[in-house]
Amino acid sequence: MTHKVAILGASGYTGAELVRLIATHPAMEIAALAANSKAGQSMGQVFPHLRYLALPDLVTIEEINFADIDLCFCALPHKTSQEVIKALPRDLRIVDLSADFRLRDPAAYQKWYGNVHAASELQKEAVYGLTEFYREEIISARLVAGTGCNSATGLYMLRPLIAAGAIDPDEIVLDLKCGVSGAGRSLKENLLHAELSEGYHAYSVGGTHRHLGEFDQELSAVAGRPVEIQFTPHLVPANRGILATGYVRGDARAVYDTLSAAYADEPFVVVLPMGETPSTRHVRGSNFCHIGVVADRRAGRTIVIGALDNLTKGSSGQALQNANLMLSLPETEGLLLAPVFP
Repeated sequence: MTHKVAILGASGYTGAELVRLIATHPAMEIAALAANSKAGQSMGQVFPHLRYLALPDLVTIEEINFADIDLCFCALPHKTSQEVIKALPRDLRIVDLSADFRLRDPAAYQKWYGNVHAASELQKEAVYGLTEFYREEIISARLVAGTGCNSATGLYMLRPLIAAGAIDPDEIVLDLKCGVSGAGRSLKENLLHAELSEGYHAYSVGGTHRHLGEFDQELSAVAGRPVEIQFTPHLVPANRGILATGYVRGDARAVYDTLSAAYADEPFVVVLPMGETPSTRHVRGSNFCHIGVVADRRAGRTIVIGALDNLTKGSSGQALQNANLMLSLPETEGLLLAPVFP
């Protein structure tokens, strides 16, 4: 059986990444592509690297007949996404890639995103899309909220350790570097080549990054008490990839054994041999996350490093992984592409 899917926001980076992945999926057909600002154009015009595919032309959301759609990917900006999803048919299964349904508490959403949620009734039914930890809920979900790419990286590293009591939850420092595609495709002065290349910089310093809302929500839930990590993201002059370095208090062998056990049966999360560290080069364009553990020179201190592709495992690949579960398909379908190297 072939499932017909729609992609809303297909002219953005995550939309294009969804098309790239689904193009070779044996059980999905892209039946509709929406991009209001590019409506009437072909996908090949917007993204020439996809011109070889036979795809429907871009249309407005209002032009799509959702009665013919089995599942909808919503790759729209936050604030826009909640308004659109609220108006979609109530029986339509949706994977949202925006931030709009990640936070369960409406007050937390307002704190981190600065506006009252326009579809708070849907927040209650949305399932957080960190596949490896919410698999059973995702299978039966109608609405799945994709995680932030930064938060996904950190949560893969930290969540099992806090759940097992392997580290001190009050002493976590997470230093993260992200490629420029994590900022989206909109024109921004600070993303111009002359502004960004040949250097990198920290941003949202001091606990203001919106993905901290996800860290607070998820890590506090597994700890059974409030957990607040120190987190500083950096923008690096690379197109793709996230590398996060976590500094924790805990025995390195216990940390390694905990992560190895947590991901022993997971197809996409790979714990490297003890002492080996990951690189964004080794996960580029793939749905894999690599995690390394190294003992610090100070006793009782450990360094945990995670790497993933922000557009794939951090967003569109994760979305497809969740869609597979929702449609009762093999979870790895369409996602076992080898990383692109060099």
